Amino acid sequence: MSKTRALLLCGVVGPPIFIVTFLIEGATRPGYSWYRNYVSSLATGDGGWVQIANFLVWGALAIAFAIGVVRVGLVVPGILFSLYGAGLLVAGVFVTDPGLGYPPGAPPEHTTHGMIHGLAGLGVFTLNAVAAFVVARHFFRDHRSRAFAIYSLATGLVIVALFIASTAVSVQDELGNLPNGPTGLLQRISIIAGWIWIAAFAYRLWRDESARASALPSLAFRT
Repeated sequence: MSKTRALLLCGVVGPPIFIVTFLIEGATRPGYSWYRNYVSSLATGDGGWVQIANFLVWGALAIAFAIGVVRVGLVVPGILFSLYGAGLLVAGVFVTDPGLGYPPGAPPEHTTHGMIHGLAGLGVFTLNAVAAFVVARHFFRDHRSRAFAIYSLATGLVIVALFIASTAVSVQDELGNLPNGPTGLLQRISIIAGWIWIAAFAYRLWRDESARASALPSLAFRT
C-alpha cells in the first residue's frame, strides 16, 4: 500500500473507532445519560481517560488523513481537516467542565480549561460543516458526482442545525427550563452524521487513489 493510501485510510477507520468508543462508554458508564450529556462529558469522572484517548487518537488520525488529502491535490479540504484534527487534540488535552448532572454529585463549573475545550469543540463542528460545504461545491461541478455533492451539502446542514439545537437545549437545561433535555441525543446525531461523512469521503479518495491516473484529474481542486 502506498503512503498516500495509508494516510487516506486513517480517515476511513478513525470515525468508526471514535463513534463506537463513545457509544459503548455512554451506554455503560454509571451515572451518565447518553440522552442528556455531551459526549465530551465522558472525559470527566471515573474512566474519563478512555474518552480523552478517543479524542487524541482520532485527532492524530484526522491530521494524518489531512496530509493524505493534500497529497492527492485537495489542498483546501486538506487544510480544513488538519485544523479539525488539531481541534480534536485540543479537546482531548483540555477536558470539559462538569455539567448537566455529570459526573454525579459534581457541581457545574466554568473554568478556563473548560472554556478552551468548548472553543475547540466549536471549531471541530464548524470545520466539519465547512469541509462538507467545500466538497459539495466542488462535486456539484461534476454531474457524475452530484449524489455525493448533495450528500455533502445535507451533512453540512445537519451538523450546523443540530449543533445549534444541542447548544440551545443544553443552555435551557442548565437554566432549569428544560430539565433532562436531549442535549446528548442531538449532539450524537450531529457527530455520527459528520464523522461518517468524513469516513465516506476518505473511502472515496482511498478507492480512487488506486486508479489516480484517470480519477485524480476529475477530483483535484483548483488551487
